Amino acid sequence: MKTTLSVIKADIGSIGGHVRPSDQLKKTVESYVHEHGKELLLDAYVSSTGDDIAILMSHRNGVDNPKIHELAWDAFMAGTAIAKKQGLYGAGQDLLKDAFAGNVRGMGPASCEFEFEERPNEPFVFFAADKTDPGAYNLPLYLAFADPMYCPGLLLSPAIAKGYRFTIMDVSYTEGDRVIELSAPDQLYDIACLLRDNERFVVESVHSRATGEIAAVVSTSRLHNIAGKYTGKDDPVALVRVQGSFPATGEILSPYRLAHYVAGTMRGSHVGPMMPVKLNSSVSFFDGPPVVSCAGFCVHDGKFTEAVDLFDHPFWDWVRNNAAQKAAEIRMQGFSGPAMLPYAELEYGGIVEKMRELDKHFVVREAARKGNGRKKKAA
Repeated sequence: MKTTLSVIKADIGSIGGHVRPSDQLKKTVESYVHEHGKELLLDAYVSSTGDDIAILMSHRNGVDNPKIHELAWDAFMAGTAIAKKQGLYGAGQDLLKDAFAGNVRGMGPASCEFEFEERPNEPFVFFAADKTDPGAYNLPLYLAFADPMYCPGLLLSPAIAKGYRFTIMDVSYTEGDRVIELSAPDQLYDIACLLRDNERFVVESVHSRATGEIAAVVSTSRLHNIAGKYTGKDDPVALVRVQGSFPATGEILSPYRLAHYVAGTMRGSHVGPMMPVKLNSSVSFFDGPPVVSCAGFCVHDGKFTEAVDLFDHPFWDWVRNNAAQKAAEIRMQGFSGPAMLPYAELEYGGIVEKMRELDKHFVVREAARKGNGRKKKAA
């Protein structure tokens, strides 16, 4: 019998601005899921990253199940009521519709899911990011599944030596799911060409070429494409199976030591390093920096072990220090150049309106004299 893992995540209220949800808000969501999911779920785990709350669920209902999605939606609605009662900032911010419509995709919350036959031992890791968009996972997934410099198992393990197939989505296309499938290592350069553009092309899923099994999934929704205006950064989640026919846990984590630069941070309009943080961490500096947490589990007959905080280790303290330095350095550049996202990606309306107004006042100079104003030299 197959097991389905589903993660649904949303910002529905935060203390002190974009910092973290209140304890009562988080407890409300958790209690709702456990109480109303008794007949529907095998297990559930609720956590927070920055100002977002994530619900990880195991069940037998397959992906895109309306009852599973409605359970999460209703839990977030119950939490929103508490957020409003407490006067929290951004209460219900990511709930873009008034009523549930069968699936949370396109309604605001981030979601990712996969269905699989459990192995005798089934370890997986759950990533949750805040103050960034789905493209933040592009580089780590590329390095972990396609680069032997970060995943030596591609050289050392016959189980994964055949490589992986990447499904990549064009998230700028809003008429439907526009995707392409490319395999590594055969089409490695083609994959790189697409994944360099984090704001348009995003890894949706990864499959083993040896077995065809699902290896990883990422939430791919872009909030500004859904709402047509700024409503917050997308704050993506990801699920990754590890060991056996997949990279080892350490190989999946290895790329995060880079604290690579991603879109997000203050007003969703800047560039900052993605800092690996401990579970249930807040955000602070410049509404960031962009953060990612990682919980490790084993699942057996749909039941989770306790979560292991995979970024709670002295090594990651060093990475966090490096990320803090990178964040401070790029912030010294303020609004100039690559420190702020390009005009097409700026999500707040103010600069768009300002540029539209300024454009009316530009003039084209006419040459003062023929010959572009230059006098001819005497022969």
